[in-house]
Amino acid sequence: MPLPAGALPRVVVVLSFSVLLRARGAAQRRPAHSNLSASCWSHLHPVNMFNSYNVKFHHRKALTSPYPGSHIERSQIPEDKVEWLTEWEDYSPVEYTAKSVLARPNWADPQINDEGFSPKFNARDGEVERKSLNGLYVVENGRPRNPVGRTGLTGRGLLGRWGPNHAADPVVTRWKRDGSGNKVAHPVSGKNILQFVAIKRRDCGEWAIPGGMVDPGEKITATLKREFEEEALNSLQKSPEEKAKLEKQLQKLFSQEHFVVYRGYVDDPRNTDNAWMETEAVNYHDETGETMDNLPLEAGDDAGVVKWVDISEKLELYASHSYFIKLVTERRGAHWSEDPGSECHE
Repeated sequence: MPLPAGALPRVVVVLSFSVLLRARGAAQRRPAHSNLSASCWSHLHPVNMFNSYNVKFHHRKALTSPYPGSHIERSQIPEDKVEWLTEWEDYSPVEYTAKSVLARPNWADPQINDEGFSPKFNARDGEVERKSLNGLYVVENGRPRNPVGRTGLTGRGLLGRWGPNHAADPVVTRWKRDGSGNKVAHPVSGKNILQFVAIKRRDCGEWAIPGGMVDPGEKITATLKREFEEEALNSLQKSPEEKAKLEKQLQKLFSQEHFVVYRGYVDDPRNTDNAWMETEAVNYHDETGETMDNLPLEAGDDAGVVKWVDISEKLELYASHSYFIKLVTERRGAHWSEDPGSECHE
């Protein structure tokens, strides 16, 4: 059931790269998916909303102009006007949905007022998952409302679905090793250096985790594996024999113990007031390096380049991906920063 316009949904932590938060009782209410202390939690970068940890944030990338792939400028939003709870009678967002979305590819919804289109928001709608990972969201005038706040743009932009657009991000890691096979430690922090498989996106040229959208009816576990194969191993261009060989090798990595890095809203430049990205990021770690050593990386699908990248705080990645990577280093006890004050400890 849609929430009334004035209601406030209960949500979980989401993120951005701007730091402005107000924490109350964070030491007692840490996120279950990480071992962050309260002091570390106060350095994270979530978006402008109240969550179940009583922490208030604001988003940044979802406010940037021009909108990706266009010359559309968002309406400018003062920092103190991002929240929906803050009244703003003069708010006048720009309406924009890309032509590629309006052309009705199989991954896109119709326009909200099209005849015969009656989406079931906050629920599973046939094969389409319209529930948010962050809990219930408000539906106002027939349109779902971004749970984080205003973005300066209505419509769907480049996103196919009204409301949450679900993605999956496989973070595949290994330890950096020298020629003798020994782990390489960072000379300053003394911690071992972790590497992850990164792609350079064709659409914007930014480095990113090789993830993608969850197909209707598809399980997250299947999406994680499929997207890695397509973007980092170019499986779509492989022969049936080559693909079968890749599948067999990857099965070992994707069937072993792994951990969910993050689930929820993503501060993505494609987000609008009525459509937004959510993801589940999962870390698959090749402890010995033997599995991935036998898999030749080859860019495919949405990737222009693919390679192993050393992880550190100097990484500049697409959307909220740097944050996901940081959480992995904390879980693995790997190097992140040369400044010990920026590292997080229990």
